[in-house]
Amino acid sequence: MAKFEPFKFLQEVRAEAQKVTWPTRKETTVTTMMVFVMVFIASIFFLLADQIMRLGVSFLLGINS
Repeated sequence: MAKFEPFKFLQEVRAEAQKVTWPTRKETTVTTMMVFVMVFIASIFFLLADQIMRLGVSFLLGINS
């Protein structure tokens, strides 16, 4: 079994953390806006799909709402 060396572990963690490339403010803003747009599009799609299914089921069951 390998021996655990806390100091070496922390050095390796620090070395790996330095390799991380963080997004710029512009990249973060653009990505966030893309997420909001996709959420809006998905919500419209599911609203329409739900309404179509509601109308279909109401028609098949003869329910007048």
